[in-house]
Amino acid sequence: MSHMISENPRQRLVDRELSWLAFNERVLELAEDDAVPLLERCRFLAIFSSNLDDFFMIRVATLKRKLESGVTKVNTAGYSPIQLMSEISQKTQELLQRQSKVFHDEILPRLATHGIALAKWDSLDDAERTHVNQIFQSKIFPVLTPLAVDPSHPFPYISGLSLNLAVVVKKPESDDDLFARVKVPSNLPRFVETGKSGTRRFVPMEEVIIANLSELFQGMEIKDHYTFRLTRNADLELEEEESEDLLASMEQELLRRKFGPPVRLEVDRDIQPELLVTLMDELNVKEEDISRYKEPLDLTGLNQLADIDMPELKYPPFRNQVPPDLREVDKDSTDEFFDAIRRREIMLHHPYESFNSSVLRFLQSAATDPHVLAIKQTLYRTSGDSPIVEALIEAAEQGKQVLAVIEIRARFDELANVRWARKLEDAGVHVVYGLIGLKTHAKLSLVVRQESNGIRRYVHMGTGNYNPKTARLYEDFGILSADPTLGEDVNKLFNQLSGFAPQTAFTRILVAPRTMRSGLLERIDREIAHQKAGKPAFIRMKLNAILDEEFIEALYKASIEGVKIELIVRGICSVRAGIPGLSENITARSILGRFLEHSRVFHFANNGNDDLFIGSADLMHRNLDRRVESLVQITQTDHKRFLLGALDSYLSNEIIRWEMQPDGTWSEIKFGADSARLHDFHATAIDWYKARE
Repeated sequence: MSHMISENPRQRLVDRELSWLAFNERVLELAEDDAVPLLERCRFLAIFSSNLDDFFMIRVATLKRKLESGVTKVNTAGYSPIQLMSEISQKTQELLQRQSKVFHDEILPRLATHGIALAKWDSLDDAERTHVNQIFQSKIFPVLTPLAVDPSHPFPYISGLSLNLAVVVKKPESDDDLFARVKVPSNLPRFVETGKSGTRRFVPMEEVIIANLSELFQGMEIKDHYTFRLTRNADLELEEEESEDLLASMEQELLRRKFGPPVRLEVDRDIQPELLVTLMDELNVKEEDISRYKEPLDLTGLNQLADIDMPELKYPPFRNQVPPDLREVDKDSTDEFFDAIRRREIMLHHPYESFNSSVLRFLQSAATDPHVLAIKQTLYRTSGDSPIVEALIEAAEQGKQVLAVIEIRARFDELANVRWARKLEDAGVHVVYGLIGLKTHAKLSLVVRQESNGIRRYVHMGTGNYNPKTARLYEDFGILSADPTLGEDVNKLFNQLSGFAPQTAFTRILVAPRTMRSGLLERIDREIAHQKAGKPAFIRMKLNAILDEEFIEALYKASIEGVKIELIVRGICSVRAGIPGLSENITARSILGRFLEHSRVFHFANNGNDDLFIGSADLMHRNLDRRVESLVQITQTDHKRFLLGALDSYLSNEIIRWEMQPDGTWSEIKFGADSARLHDFHATAIDWYKARE
């Protein structure tokens, strides 16, 4: 049986892109779920749209490049580029139809019952039109640039993700149609409020522009108009070895991204066929690159509606807590703060526990504390106005040694990262860009402090980015520690990142690309050996993604030997769970909702002596081989207990979840055996933390 299975790659692996689309379908299912508060459903529709944009800019763009260069080779999941493209095209179209249906048939009518309306221009009364036209004249008209297309004006460059109006006009005395394009400004709100008292009525910006086209094309007759939106390839191809100055080449590359080849064209489903043909010719897109759905296009703009201040239509407000070990600490004393960490390692769980009162305070204390000599910090994504960047600058200005390892290739954050890399350098921070050929994704801070009995190192290691904004929405674990072994490990790792130290050996951490792959694979083998010897053996992993084939094969091997494996995977999961003879001992589930599950936890039963790691790495080739990643072993008994309890909660059958079926699809489980609705995981966790206060 198992031999037969192994012959067909599609029965062994789920294709990466199709698994990603299945993940985004789970996001859409949250928008379709009428038990989710209404404005949160709007937010999930916006997330679904922006996810899809990223998917096309990166993944589909890469696939198109393969097609254009004539690659026909079948991938490890058994798809040739042409087959995969057609599957993606079909699946995307299905998902867009579902999104359009839930938006127009359910969400808009429900918003209307709460006094929030997305109105058509025709339905506005005179007062509303006057109000909106004033906004047009004062704010919108000045930033519009109509571009004509004729023999002396070539078809204008259409930037990626911009919403555009195509306008067909003619001169009164001529029969010739002329074509013009107007870009809908992306730096103004997507929906314009109509000013009608007692309601929140909005009209899409493009409709306001359409109603005022005669202002833009005075003396011309307007024959037709429609909207379109283009997505371009945004995958950066940076050859570091060739670039002397990584920062300068990144600035160049960002300019290039705006001009990448087109990968998708979105149009209204009622567009006139001949206009679409013109557009396809001019933009060089094919039939399979077109997404048609009912206007308005670009539902990422729904974030604007989701931001409306109507708490009754949102998740109930939630206040995070100061971690128990830090509650008694005087808020102005840096000494007391470091004392608390020295007393015992502190486990953090965001967003339930506050990032600002723990991680941010750690760095701010280090910046101002007179005994701190040095701060070393990795930064992957952080916010531009980040208090963390401010703390590092302050520390440098106070004469402390500050090292920032910045990943300026954190996708879609490059521009911000380039800006504050310059800002840090100006303040005297040593800025390094990690190791050639490797992205630095590890989440590390090291503080070196002079104390009465010598120098002591303090460490923060976590699963999340140093970004106070996302820390309110992303679920992540972390530790604050004064453990000398860990301090030594992290110190060595920073030396590796800023200098040359390739042969470093670590004690409490696994580091990619050197020891992480081998360290985790050895632990899977150890579970197999325990299973064969009749000792306690099982594996639990919580990840954002798993698609590394060596790990998938190792897990299949463990499953065949009888090792129970439980996977909690938010996004891409290439493992096929529950296949007889191959993976019947593997289950995979996914949890999505109010918070974005971002932590990575690895648990090996290890003959009853639980071996637990948390860290920044997913089981993907890029994380294990092309990035600097770190996992830290959890050693304190109460922390182990806490993490085991957390994993138990994620794996509980009392919560709403998606489970992978043996055919590789996912089904949502919302109701228990007694037909009662199951609990929402994040609401349950919030209640648990409240009760602990």
